[in-house]
Amino acid sequence: MLGALVLWAGAGCSRRVPEGTAAEQAVADAPTVYVAKRIRTLDAARPEAQALAVRDGKVLAVGTREEVLAAAGATARVVELGDATVVPGLTDSHGHLAGLGQALSGVRLEGTTSLAEVRQRLEKAPSTAYQGDWLVGQGWDQNDWDTPRFPTHADMGEHLKDMPVVLWRIDGHALWLNGEALKRANITRDTKDPEGGTVVRLPDGAPSGVLIDNAVELALKVLPQPTKEQHEARMRAALEHCARVGLTGVHDAGMDLRTFRLFQAWDRAGTLPLRVYAMADGQTEDRVQYLKDGPFQGKLLTMRAVKLTLDGALGSRGAALGAAYSDEPGHRGLLLLSPEEYAARVHAFVGRGFQVATHAIGDRANTLLLDTLSRELAATGTRDARPRVEHAQIMTAADLQRLGASGFVASVQPTHATSDMPWAEKRVGPERIQNAYAWQKLKAAGAVLALGSDFPVERPDVLAGLYAARTRQDASGQPPGGWHPDQRLSGEEALEGFTVGAAYASFAEGRRGQLKPGMDADFVALSVDPVDAPPADLLTGQVRLTVVAGREVFRADAR
Repeated sequence: MLGALVLWAGAGCSRRVPEGTAAEQAVADAPTVYVAKRIRTLDAARPEAQALAVRDGKVLAVGTREEVLAAAGATARVVELGDATVVPGLTDSHGHLAGLGQALSGVRLEGTTSLAEVRQRLEKAPSTAYQGDWLVGQGWDQNDWDTPRFPTHADMGEHLKDMPVVLWRIDGHALWLNGEALKRANITRDTKDPEGGTVVRLPDGAPSGVLIDNAVELALKVLPQPTKEQHEARMRAALEHCARVGLTGVHDAGMDLRTFRLFQAWDRAGTLPLRVYAMADGQTEDRVQYLKDGPFQGKLLTMRAVKLTLDGALGSRGAALGAAYSDEPGHRGLLLLSPEEYAARVHAFVGRGFQVATHAIGDRANTLLLDTLSRELAATGTRDARPRVEHAQIMTAADLQRLGASGFVASVQPTHATSDMPWAEKRVGPERIQNAYAWQKLKAAGAVLALGSDFPVERPDVLAGLYAARTRQDASGQPPGGWHPDQRLSGEEALEGFTVGAAYASFAEGRRGQLKPGMDADFVALSVDPVDAPPADLLTGQVRLTVVAGREVFRADAR
């Protein structure tokens, strides 16, 4: 049985020796040598090794056991990892740490198969799920229920009628409110749909209880904020969870200012355990302060990008499509920013030196993104901007080629494909689905793939992401051969997406993504080889060690 130990950087993550004699200090400064069955370096000059040495947060040497021990010297500490496979630090290129922290503390609704099961989980809500007197939950998906329809406030249950309840849909693009929450938010039949949002209504015109995309702000403006203690506890839980599942870094897609200030304090104190590439929240008023401050570079915390959101999600029919949804004639989804406002925000952030990362799921949104960024970068002469397309799910054939040829980064999430495959074609039809979740087509066009999960929409478990990338199947191996199997990634391509691709997407390719001398000592030891092992083995594989800047932030010890 494995017992997990999470260690915080700067707080016991590496061997400490009290200051004293020169000999004691020499031991403290000595390298650490890690020996494993296989080390996949992703360095073409030496793709495999058996040992690596670490000193001062950097890789000192990579090679055979004998070569590395000789380079490290007689005082080196040796860590035997047995039959493990070591890979470069794994980075989730698109996640939401605040959302993960909230999901870990709130009512978990992922995997529910009926409204009755949702009500059962709400009845067992933990005390941590409350913000003020509001009950908060996350993860429902009507597509998984025995009655696959949007819920109503009446479906929440009578026992909660006097308590305000807000429940996030799994994609984060819709909220489900009960009657008391609707009342406190003053959402009535007279409430107008905001630009880029929808108040779903009952046949008589009264609000149903579901708010889509920009309409969620009608409820969020009255929802009490987490206390300082709640916020800190949630963020620690999120970071620790990421370390446990083998992540050495996270690209946080739209960080609010409150969380960024907390992370800055932790980074200064040396207690931030992972590398965080923060994208400023460019959707809310926080963007004003971010534009004033400009990019930031700390020790493990970087803010160089901005996250903008153009459209909604496919599951809630908020993704902006060029033609109507195949399963809802006349409806083309939602643009959450007008073309003019999007162009203005792109211009402002490019002018302040930010990389622009844009959520675009539908083909209409992806076309607008490519048009706007191409025009802005050409007009300003901005070079090596590496604009990021976050999701790039439904695209035209022409835009797939344009994305790759124009130097854009495709930030895609393998588990989105395997979660969406039961219903995605119903949304867009048999023709548009040919250019959806099209990873190999993006690669062929020249795009760099940066892989992630979009947690907490999906689990941040990187082994599950590697499995989905290689198979395009669910955990039971369905459908046979994979969903649109021509778009599967090889084992090495999938690993590169979470390492080399993630590094390139954050301007860190000279420092991370590979294991070779002089690069940052970020790596993960796994019980399974992610490249050569049968894909199904990834589902039962274990993370044995997570190392960031030479410090062990997670170790699974045999008990």
